[in-house]
Amino acid sequence: MDIQVAIIAGGLATRLGELTKSRPKSLVEVNNKPFLAYQLEILKAQGIVDVVLCLGHLGEQIRDVFGNGSKYGVHISYSLENRPLGTAGALKYASPLLAGNFVVMYGDSYLFLDLQKVYAYFLSQNKLGLVTALRNHNSYDESNMVIGNGMALKYSKFEKSGDMVYIDYGASIFNRKVLQLVPENQPYSLEDLFVRLIKMEQLLAFEVKDRFYEIGSKKGLQDFEGYIKGIAKS
Repeated sequence: MDIQVAIIAGGLATRLGELTKSRPKSLVEVNNKPFLAYQLEILKAQGIVDVVLCLGHLGEQIRDVFGNGSKYGVHISYSLENRPLGTAGALKYASPLLAGNFVVMYGDSYLFLDLQKVYAYFLSQNKLGLVTALRNHNSYDESNMVIGNGMALKYSKFEKSGDMVYIDYGASIFNRKVLQLVPENQPYSLEDLFVRLIKMEQLLAFEVKDRFYEIGSKKGLQDFEGYIKGIAKS
């Protein structure tokens, strides 16, 4: 099954301090290899070769390093914003490059996810969107979701409640019709888009059991480095 993955990698990465002062998060090295390389390798291992990189701040550096992606056995297309548009705004800006259905990942997440399986489920349900969710209980970060009966029922990074025990795992799938819900040329977040889809009863929730790694924080980067070095030793 042909799957396209859009990776949103345009953030400023302020939580990483000096590490990302003059380079984007995707180029932060882990065991002498840029983080984006690990993401591309895990996609290629699943037979996914169509990748769209949604870039912003310092994005030219990523394009210079990764080129057309042939070194990693994938094909990379680039969407380079000239001003911050938010996570959903970045997808709207990249719409000329996006397929009828596409997977979205964050540029700082390393996920243990069978995308072929999740994608097949999404296609079988005839909904506009899907978000992956991990029962988290605030373990890795603050929980931000309520799910039930295979649907996302609530999503918020700011309004917390006791029934929020799930966290956005870091991968979602959309039919490109959702881009019509995103305003043109202005900042708009995936959170805003998720909330709209929930109100429309169009956002599936797919529960994931395995943890994720992220390099958006110094602690997260340290944890991922430990994981990679552990694999190298085994």
